[in-house]
Formats: sequence, C-alpha cells, structure tokens
Amino acid sequence: MERVCVETAPEFSVIIVNFNAGAFLQGAIDSLKAQTYRNFEVILIDNASTDGSLGTLDTDGLPAFTLMREAENHGFARGNNLAAARARGAWIALLNPDARASPGWLAALQRAAAVHPGTRTFASAQFLLDDPGTLDGAGDAYLLFGFPWRGGFGRAAGELPGPGFCFSACGASAVYDRDLFLSAGGFDERFFCYCEDVDLGFRLQLLGEDCRFVPDAVIEHAGSAISGRESEFSTYHGTRNRVWTYAKNMPAGLLALTLPGHIALTLYILARNSFTPRFLPMLRGLCDGVSGSFRLRISPQWRVMPRAPSRDIAQLMAWNPIRMSQRRVHVRLSQ
Repeated sequence: MERVCVETAPEFSVIIVNFNAGAFLQGAIDSLKAQTYRNFEVILIDNASTDGSLGTLDTDGLPAFTLMREAENHGFARGNNLAAARARGAWIALLNPDARASPGWLAALQRAAAVHPGTRTFASAQFLLDDPGTLDGAGDAYLLFGFPWRGGFGRAAGELPGPGFCFSACGASAVYDRDLFLSAGGFDERFFCYCEDVDLGFRLQLLGEDCRFVPDAVIEHAGSAISGRESEFSTYHGTRNRVWTYAKNMPAGLLALTLPGHIALTLYILARNSFTPRFLPMLRGLCDGVSGSFRLRISPQWRVMPRAPSRDIAQLMAWNPIRMSQRRVHVRLSQ
C-alpha cells in the first residue's frame, strides 16, 4: 500500500492519524485524491485500529502514500509526532480522519505560504460536515484567563472572517513549517489528545511565531465523531489538558494576574455541569490537571524560552469571557 516518489521531496506532507475512524477515513482520503495542487504525500498512521477501516481502504489516485501501522494507540499527539519525523515535505498539513478537504485546500495554503514567506503556521476554515452552513471553526482562540475555544464553532457560516491572525491552528486542519514543528518538539505527548494543538500554538506564540488564518483553505469536519464531543473521554482530557496548557505556558506575570479569574471561571463551569453526566469526568480532569501542573511547568520537555514580551502575548488573546461563551470568532484581520 506504500507508494513513495523518491526523486523530489513534496511540498506538503499530509498526515492523518487514524483510530477506528470507520467510513470517515475513506472520505478523507478521497478528498485528498481530488486536490488540484498535486505536490504532496499522504502519511497515514494507524493507532492499532480494530474496526477494519484499513481493510478496504482505496488510496489509488494519491501522488504518494505511506501507511504506518502501529501496535498501540499513541493518541493524536504522539501519532502526529511519529509521522512528522518521517515526513519529507517542507510543510506538515494535518487532516483529521473525520474531515474532508475541499479540492482547493492545499492550493490555497500554498498560495498563502508564497505570499507570506515570514509566516510558518496556517489555520484553515472549517465547516460542519453534515451542515456546511455552520462553522466548525476559524482557528483556535484563547481567553486571557486560560480557556481555549474553537473560534466560531456552531455559528453561521456567514460569520467566517477574512484573512488575518488567530491564536493557534485547529489540529483538524493545521499547517506547520516542518522544521519549526520539529524544533518546537511537536505536540506534547503527555496530552494524548485534546488541546495539544492549542498548547503547541501557545509555545509558538511565545517564540514570536504568529498563526495566519486562510479563509479560502476549506475543510468540512465532523468534529469528535470518533471520540464523542461530550463523552467521558473527551470531557476528561479536554479539562485536564486545558489546565495544563494554561499552567505550563502562561508567562509568570500574566499567570499571577489571571489566576483568580481562571479559578472563578473554572468553578462557574464546574457548577453549571454539576447535574450533568459531564460533572464527574470534568472534576477528575480538573484534579489531575491541577496535580500535574507544577510538574509540567518545571519540566523542560515541550516547553520553550519565551522571546515575545508578555504584553504582546496578552494582546493576542481575548479578554471578554462572553466572547468565549458565545464561541465567537477571534481573528485579527489583515491583508
């Protein structure tokens, strides 16, 4: 099933991390077959799937394809890191197995990279797979008090912003300069999955690497179709990893200023979910997040020495909690 062109390195290495994605996986592969820009390879890393999703997979029509069969489930973070180490492209383009790229997805990203040679991270425009009139996200946003959200999730497609800058790229369709991704250590593998994209985006912002949102690079995304958006698994990991992202990356001065607000908002969210099935996994994630925060903050692994001033970092974030509660887009518009 492996077809690699050895003559020249591709421009893009598209990485798909699969774990029991079922029929979604073929849809993702088919969308890559239809790309108008053809200088790319596809690396599919399978995290020990048991659903037979690889058995009938048709990859004919892809310029180059590599399958990495793993004996265990590494999670989204380590899975992407392993594939990135094998990638040959100048750019790493992530695509979730429950997502479908528009035919012009890679072409739009290639144009953006050519027009903005100083930018090394790009975010795509995401629409819901079963409802293209609704946004799935326009880059990830980050509240100053330590809460990330997918900008525009669930809002009308008409709210899609123009080109600009967002805090970080959503991992369902993120694009990174490969050398930058590897030098930053890739995703924090302790996260397993959820918030690892925001954590990496935070580290890149600390290094002075902004993320450009490309509205004509379009994908459709089912969104947690495999793990479940409000499942115990996603609630636990999302809560724990949100705490870790904040505690690990927030500059000391901003951490001291925002910690009271972070605690207050955390208690408010916990109280709102006190009579829902999400309460116990959320509480467990919160406890594990807090207990592991100091260890992550002092560990040199998946941390960077900040180059950007704390004031500049604060200006990249949203300050109004209402904006987060409404999941509004948070993109700083530019040309």
